[in-house]
Amino acid sequence: MSESAIHCRDLRKHYPDVKAVDGVDLIIARGECFGLLGPNGAGKTTTIEILEGLTPADGGDVEVLGMRWNGHARELRERIGISLQETQFTDKLTVIETLTLFRSFYREGHEPDELLRTLSLEEKRNSRVGKLSGGQKQRLAVACALVGQPDILFLDEPTTGLDPQSRLQLWEVVTRFRAGGGTVLLTTHYMDEAQRLCDHIAIVDHGKVIARGTPDELIAKLDAPNIIEFTSEPAMPAEAFDDLCVGYHGCAKRGPGWQLRVDSLAEAVPRLIAIVEKSGSKLVTLSTHAATLEDLFVALTGRELRDA
Repeated sequence: MSESAIHCRDLRKHYPDVKAVDGVDLIIARGECFGLLGPNGAGKTTTIEILEGLTPADGGDVEVLGMRWNGHARELRERIGISLQETQFTDKLTVIETLTLFRSFYREGHEPDELLRTLSLEEKRNSRVGKLSGGQKQRLAVACALVGQPDILFLDEPTTGLDPQSRLQLWEVVTRFRAGGGTVLLTTHYMDEAQRLCDHIAIVDHGKVIARGTPDELIAKLDAPNIIEFTSEPAMPAEAFDDLCVGYHGCAKRGPGWQLRVDSLAEAVPRLIAIVEKSGSKLVTLSTHAATLEDLFVALTGRELRDA
């Protein structure tokens, strides 16, 4: 237990019309970046809010840094940093005033000006928060999460609304934080972000963990190194691909078309074209790529990560 930054068992949170969290077990080691992935409504935000001490659980057990929120709330709040999906700041305060205010909540921490440089907010130092763009507010939220020098950093979709350069910059911030011994719990809608930053990932759907492992381990669950995506007019039924080729490992719906998992593109693509033509359908689009986390997610849930 002492090696775990976060350990939760059989975590549950039920509402009258939905089981938001339905028996989640997680072990997050100290010093790692752990990704919690799932479509909107899967329960990941509720899970992270329970771990942050913001929402009480209906059942289960949670330990953060070897302590429980019941009895150690003050000490834990000194040792965690939180960046929510949406952070409401006071519009009339300036950026430096906001960051200085958050710094005053902790006995120890970073100098506000240091974080302004780290998050590229120096030019906005004396700007009122209400005048910031969405991406700038997001970077300010991350700065506020870091200002107390936390042991654990909770980042709930931190790069939503950021331009590509700002996303890369935030990735560097996370990497430096971990290099200093910090632990990160990350939720994101960007699979490339999860694959780049996370040591381990848990995929959540309908309040349950449906897969977990390293990014490479999860991709290996597809049992196929290559993906074919195509659309046809009219659309074809799934059973049309049953005899595609020896190295065919199944299909999943992808928008108006299909995603096929195969061993050999050289064997599968010509066979697919022949099957489409024989059926009387017309091939509209066709693309191929190496298997990714996004493909695993579609195979497991039947949905894309951004689906509501």
